[in-house]
Amino acid sequence: MTLQFRWAGALLATLFLAGCSTAYYETMETFGFEKRDLLVDRVEDARDAQDDASEQFSSALEQFRATVNFDGGDLEKTYDRLNREYERSVDQADEVRDRIDAVEQVAEDLFDEWESELDAYSSAQLRAESSAMLRDTRSRYGQLMAAMRRAEATMDPVLEAFEDQVLVLKHNLNARAIGALKGELASIERDTDRLVREMQQSIAEADAFIASMN
Repeated sequence: MTLQFRWAGALLATLFLAGCSTAYYETMETFGFEKRDLLVDRVEDARDAQDDASEQFSSALEQFRATVNFDGGDLEKTYDRLNREYERSVDQADEVRDRIDAVEQVAEDLFDEWESELDAYSSAQLRAESSAMLRDTRSRYGQLMAAMRRAEATMDPVLEAFEDQVLVLKHNLNARAIGALKGELASIERDTDRLVREMQQSIAEADAFIASMN
């Protein structure tokens, strides 16, 4: 979707999220965008959100490492920096979930419409070709969604671990609390590395899907 029309999509997003998908689709069609175009656009948005999430979780990990290696200074400021990284990670995770849900909604509506329109063909050959294309697109979409949902699932253990560490510091701003965090570093590093790998795989699947649709 070109930038000049993104404002229209933003204004109509509330209709889409509220379940008024028919009104949303009809309005977007007046701008020349069919469900296929919207699906590609949603996949691009989900891909970008996952890329941003990868960077944010990596940034949060770096801040956690810095906290664990705290060696004097203002411990409260150290806590504040870690808490900000955690809150940004939560926001970015929510963005990823919302974007993936938006992909799923448009895809389901597209496939339902496509399926229902197969009977409108008078040519048996064209109907068969369209049906085959639908099956292929559904298959590729299934691979994409599986990768996205796997990546989405990897965010929860990392967020839960970060939340635990933030709470420890919040209630115990002392060197003993810092020491307690050190034992969790290796586990958080493993979970964050896995998250980034899954995100990158999902991003690659998104790029492949977008290429196949263009």
